[in-house]
Parts: sequence; structure tokens; C-alpha cells
Amino acid sequence: MLKLYLAPGTCALASHIALAEAGADYTIEKLDMKANQQNSPEYLKLNPKGRVPTLVTDRGVLTETPAMLAFIAQTFPKAKLAPLDDAFAFAQVQAFNSYLCSTVHVAHAHKLRGARWATEETTFADMKRMVPKTVGACFALIERDMLKGPWVMGEQYTICDPYLYTIATWLEGDGVDIAALPKVADHHKRMAERPAVQKVLADQKA
Repeated sequence: MLKLYLAPGTCALASHIALAEAGADYTIEKLDMKANQQNSPEYLKLNPKGRVPTLVTDRGVLTETPAMLAFIAQTFPKAKLAPLDDAFAFAQVQAFNSYLCSTVHVAHAHKLRGARWATEETTFADMKRMVPKTVGACFALIERDMLKGPWVMGEQYTICDPYLYTIATWLEGDGVDIAALPKVADHHKRMAERPAVQKVLADQKA
């Protein structure tokens, strides 16, 4: 059985949704980030990065959302969460998810995680002021050039969709108006209506 370590409100939501969509047999373990459980000795043995998500499998531990999403899609091929029989199309899926991980999430993190990149309080404040602009620019690109519709890759729902949904839930807090992004807003609404998403959100609140 798979075990997903997560914290509500984090990018772990994407992998949680993918597991539910895949029909996987899994359990979840919630970490209290405010209590710094992600840096406890027990958790650091699993994930020395001290972050979520972490996925424990029968072959070992996986970290990083794009890798975990790809693993879920490949482990449960009947769920058709990625175009596994088309190397180029699968690479496009990976490219989109890598952009969310390496660029969009990092732009978002400048709001509260400035200490990762600087030491001066004035620098933290400047980083925070930039978040609406930088995150907004990322989502403008997604809206214009990357979200094919109705799902990220077009007609087929993939592992890109729970990841985009997860990051888009942060837009309001980042000072970005989702209403100004009609394709992203429609995608967000479609995702919220999926039974797997509703189940996962309920499980994370429980």
C-alpha cells in the first residue's frame, strides 16, 4: 500500500488527487507544518528535504510532485492519467508539470519563504510585493499558451490537471484575480466538481 505524507494547503494536494483518480490503495499521514513536524527527526529520515509531499512505496520513497505524479500515472495505467504510449505527448505533460514546480511554485514561495533566498527583512518585503506580478505573469502565460482546454492537455484529463488546480487555489492569496483568467477559472471549476477532488478535500479537512 502507498502512503502519502502531506499538509493541507500545500502542493501535496496534487498527488493526493491523482491517487484518488487512479483508484490507488493508499493511506495519508498529515503533518502539522506550524508545529514544524516536517523537520522532526522521524520525518527527515523519510524526506531529508523536510518538505511535503512524500510518497512511500514498496520500492522506496519518492519526493517532488512531478516525479510522484508520473509514478502514479505509470503505476496505474488503466486510469489513463497520462499518454504513456506516446513519448512526445508524455514529455509535454512533464514539461507542464516541471514549469509549475520550478517556476510557478517558486514565484509563489517568495511571498512567505523569502528567507530561502535572502537575509534582509526589506528584501523579504520587496519579494512579497512582487508576487502578484510574478505569479500573475506565470498564469497569464498558462492562460494564453499552455492550457489547451477543457483540460490542460486538451480533451484528455491528465496528471497536469490536479497540479494546475492545486497551484490555482493559491491565486487569491497571491493577489491574482482568477476571474481575469477565464480558461484557468473554468478549469478550476471543472476540477472542483470531480468526485475525486471533493473526496480528497474532505479527507484533508477531516
